[in-house]
Amino acid sequence: MIARFIVVFLLAMTSTVVWGGDRPSGTLFQDCPQCPELVVVPAGTFVMGAGGRYEQEQPAHPVTIAQPFAIGRHEVTFDEWDACVAAGGCDHTPDDHAWGRGRQPVINVTFAQVETYLAWLSETTGHTYRLPSEAEWEYTARAGTTSEFWWGDDVGTNRANCRDCGSKWSGKQSAPVASFAANPFGLFDTAGNVWEWAADCWVATHDGAPGDGTTRTDGDCRWRVIRGGSWYYFKKNARGAWRFRNDARVNSYGIGFRVLRELR
Repeated sequence: MIARFIVVFLLAMTSTVVWGGDRPSGTLFQDCPQCPELVVVPAGTFVMGAGGRYEQEQPAHPVTIAQPFAIGRHEVTFDEWDACVAAGGCDHTPDDHAWGRGRQPVINVTFAQVETYLAWLSETTGHTYRLPSEAEWEYTARAGTTSEFWWGDDVGTNRANCRDCGSKWSGKQSAPVASFAANPFGLFDTAGNVWEWAADCWVATHDGAPGDGTTRTDGDCRWRVIRGGSWYYFKKNARGAWRFRNDARVNSYGIGFRVLRELR
């Protein structure tokens, strides 16, 4: 039974991209040729956060994601962002920091500029696109695992792009998306490469966090949650439980984002 599930999942991950429609868990699809590639992830329950020495990750608590959703297979690229600019949906052309555009993850975008891109995607496709909540982000980054990183507790060498991850980009710049192996949900770069904006307002700890995976709006909304670490930061910041914040008005060459597309 387990072997059959693995085969079915791998077939879904390597199948030809299909356009639109709600699909079973593990399916890869796009809503339009210029839209981000999406992976359908299943509903489920996981333990968010950690009980170690980092107060902002505490308390660890169960979260239930009641409905499946689709999420970006990788961080939004410059190609995908520039399609929005070309169509007139976005008026900001981000600086690529001389690293190139194309399949590089888009950087130097504020929270509000990301919201504009998501509104354009929603209008273009007729589906609801948004940023993942912090809980949804961690759920997909962990992908059913409970270790520090989705591949284990040791960061290893050349498994991600962070300052001490041992890749050719580490401590230098972002890498083209999907330069490393995908996690068990089929998602790339959930550890390292660039930080990713989440929808939540910043709260210093998980005290009072909702158990249903919804976006937290009871914090300081001048600051928004970022997750996943980056090429510039150390491995502890690329762990599944690590959380940080950034001024919503400020862009950075270390921050990008990943889209979520609702299925209901």
